Amino acid sequence: MPISGASKPRVVLLVGPTGVGKTKMALKIAGLIGGEIVSADSLQVYRGMDIGTAKPTPEERRCIPHHLLDVVDPDQPFDVSRYCDLAHRVISCLHREQKPIFVVGGTGLYIRALLGGLIAGPGADESLRQILRDEMKRLGKSHLYEKLRMKDQKAAAQINPHDGVRIIRALEVLELTGRSIVDHQQDHRFREKPFEVIKIGLMSDKTVLQARIEKRTDRMIADGFVDEVRRLLAMGYGRSLKPMQSLGYRHICGFLAGEGDLEEVVRLIKRDTHRYAKRQMTWFAADREISWHAPDDFEAVAEKIRFFLHR
Repeated sequence: MPISGASKPRVVLLVGPTGVGKTKMALKIAGLIGGEIVSADSLQVYRGMDIGTAKPTPEERRCIPHHLLDVVDPDQPFDVSRYCDLAHRVISCLHREQKPIFVVGGTGLYIRALLGGLIAGPGADESLRQILRDEMKRLGKSHLYEKLRMKDQKAAAQINPHDGVRIIRALEVLELTGRSIVDHQQDHRFREKPFEVIKIGLMSDKTVLQARIEKRTDRMIADGFVDEVRRLLAMGYGRSLKPMQSLGYRHICGFLAGEGDLEEVVRLIKRDTHRYAKRQMTWFAADREISWHAPDDFEAVAEKIRFFLHR
């Protein structure tokens, strides 16, 4: 079903915590209106990491075209900047073809950068960052935070004193540009947005979501999650790699290294997945533009999306 003509791509954003049912909803509505899905998941970009990332099955991908899955190997670099570059290309192509575009996932940082653009600040200066990391290691985060507070009170007021990554980035930007990172962020807010967007969020009762997470974890184990991790390790993808340190994968790596029995590892995966879901909800709850629905509220969600695409 072609969408109405528009100067900007119209994007349907579907978000929510892990395990809530985003994939099921997206497949159903995209299938109904002929849409295609652009993943917004920071782990589904890695080849061979299928079960533990709840990647859409080959059958689901044959039914509905998916994009930005299996982009790189687990030992290849991938970050938000590359994600935005690839996603913009896909969205532009789908827009030219007048295909309904669904961006689906739970990686809040990727979604925010895609919809709002990356802040036009300086790129990373690794030598400067290393100096700041060494300083933090020697003297502690509190020292580095106090240094930021003395040099850039605006940034310090917005950064958690325990967030070493953001403290270092704020000091880096100040050193490289002579301006506060807050000023760069304020300039960024006035830039024109690249897409017209409807934001749909799925949420369910805490108890229901926890049960869904536990059931999904058990299904991952039954589907061969342990063998998937064993195969990745055998291919030379060590447990110190960033994707191998992610939720579920680090737990299974520990089990395979003899650091606990499977029953305990599964319990920890369920616990940590539930904690991750809570953090996701905290992130998305800050976005007042998201319209929240139950995972089975299919008709209401479909109607909103149809109206948005054809208004």
